[in-house]
Amino acid sequence: MAERIEQRLEDRVPELEQLERVGLFTRKEIKAVLRRASALEYKIQRRALRKEDFINYIQYEINLLELIKKRRARTGYSFKKDEIEISILHRIHSLFNRAIGKWKNAKHQLSRVFSSMLAIHPNKPALWIMAAKWEMETRLSSENARHLFLRALRFHPECPKLYQEYVRMELMNAEKQRKEKKELERAKMDLGEFSYSEEILNGEMARIIYRDAAQKIKGVEFHLAVLSIAKLFDFTQDLQKEILESLQTTFADDPRTWDYMARRELELGSLQSTEHTTKQTKVSEMTQREERCSAVFEEAVKAVPAEDMWKYYITFCLERYNRKTNSEELKRKRLERTLSVFNKAHESSLLPEALYKQWLQLLLESNLFEKATEVAEAATKRFSLSVETWQMRLQVLIQLKSDDVTQCFEEAIKHVKSKGTLPIWTLWVEWSEGTKSKEDTEAVYQRSLHGTTHAESVTMKEKYLDWTYRNSGYKKVRRVFTSLCENRPFSLDFFRKMIQIEKEQESCKMLHLREYYERALREFGSTESDLWLDYIKEELSHPQGKPENCGSIHWRAMKMLQGELVEDFVSKYTLLQTGHL
Repeated sequence: MAERIEQRLEDRVPELEQLERVGLFTRKEIKAVLRRASALEYKIQRRALRKEDFINYIQYEINLLELIKKRRARTGYSFKKDEIEISILHRIHSLFNRAIGKWKNAKHQLSRVFSSMLAIHPNKPALWIMAAKWEMETRLSSENARHLFLRALRFHPECPKLYQEYVRMELMNAEKQRKEKKELERAKMDLGEFSYSEEILNGEMARIIYRDAAQKIKGVEFHLAVLSIAKLFDFTQDLQKEILESLQTTFADDPRTWDYMARRELELGSLQSTEHTTKQTKVSEMTQREERCSAVFEEAVKAVPAEDMWKYYITFCLERYNRKTNSEELKRKRLERTLSVFNKAHESSLLPEALYKQWLQLLLESNLFEKATEVAEAATKRFSLSVETWQMRLQVLIQLKSDDVTQCFEEAIKHVKSKGTLPIWTLWVEWSEGTKSKEDTEAVYQRSLHGTTHAESVTMKEKYLDWTYRNSGYKKVRRVFTSLCENRPFSLDFFRKMIQIEKEQESCKMLHLREYYERALREFGSTESDLWLDYIKEELSHPQGKPENCGSIHWRAMKMLQGELVEDFVSKYTLLQTGHL
């Protein structure tokens, strides 16, 4: 039980951290919330459960929501609602469900709690949906659910999610009534005493809601979302037809409409599966369906010649190509189609930059190396300022062991501005380490220090130091280190790497270690308390160390460090003195 409670409290931590981070609650208040939540969790985890404990817990969460609402109004902070309020609402919903599962007669009390929540938070569509779902699924009251949705739409007249869930509720209600009517007819009972509205049974209510929403909500996403809901029910052909007509007339120039219409061909005209259906027949049928999809996409890229339209077409082709099939013929056709579409998009200058990488991967997998080289070169001509595109071309040439790698690196550095070139320089030195002489590689490292920004040169200094030690030994790395120290900036890892190199030597000299620590402290002494402690440890433990220097180092640390870093240093230094660190 304790583990379960601990887990539930840990689940709260992200929202509580957000509350403190954005200034809505203080650290003291956060601790108080955790204590109260812990007490409430223990009460609902006991063997002898009480309904009142669940009600109190739900009420506490509602009060917490109200307090957050007031704090937001006072501070004017309106962000991070998904991380805070929505998390609390999900927890309330979970508590409702647990309580109902235990006490069926708690429904009326919990409904009153929902009412009070909605009175406090009418501006949260998710809460209205939760309440309507509760009425529909738990209390089995479609009338109450409908009433809640209508009230919610008065507060949120243009909320797509509310309309979507309202449509879903009406269709669920229609499906339920259709099943009831069917059972009664099967039992040959008189339907006179039961009132079944034909409008509800045929999903007419959902169509009315959709039409109303379509006048208020702009954008194709809503129509596609309602269409996906309608497809879940087998009596909504008229609604689906109406939505499709609306998509084709109102959103004919939207790539998402064409994407849907094309993919719809996969579902249409499928043959009935029988025992006698051969594998060849299934492959033939799938080939025809995919060709119909492709025909729609071909029409689409002519009607809407845009990058997004090609992106949807290529995404479809890649999805089909990546699907497993035992038919080599089908796989070959999918590959041909995909490569053809990539090429058409490229020739139209409408292939998005990000998709060139997938095209190249496909070409390399298909052993079309010459074409891959051509495509990579074309990509860098079109996106000549893109580091990612140059990097992609270079990786292709390296993989193919081309003779043009060095020339391509030179071209890349010439075209791309110094800011952001770190990936190219990193790739260059890594390639050079494996294929070129030490002199050539060192020359690339030296160039990289001047070819990158100050901030990026820090990474190259670390790599240069590490490579020199691995390939040229201790004496050379000392000279390189001294040379690199002439130009800022540095990273802490740069100095720590040199300290580690010194400590790996058989004749490790404390004089050299002091030099490295002093250089590092000049750069990071005000922000790195652990660096001071490591220096002190070195003086205490090294055979050539001088323990009498520790007092001076401690005094300097106390002068340079600020705020919480001083406290951290003092506590760790005390542990070091007592032998606990």
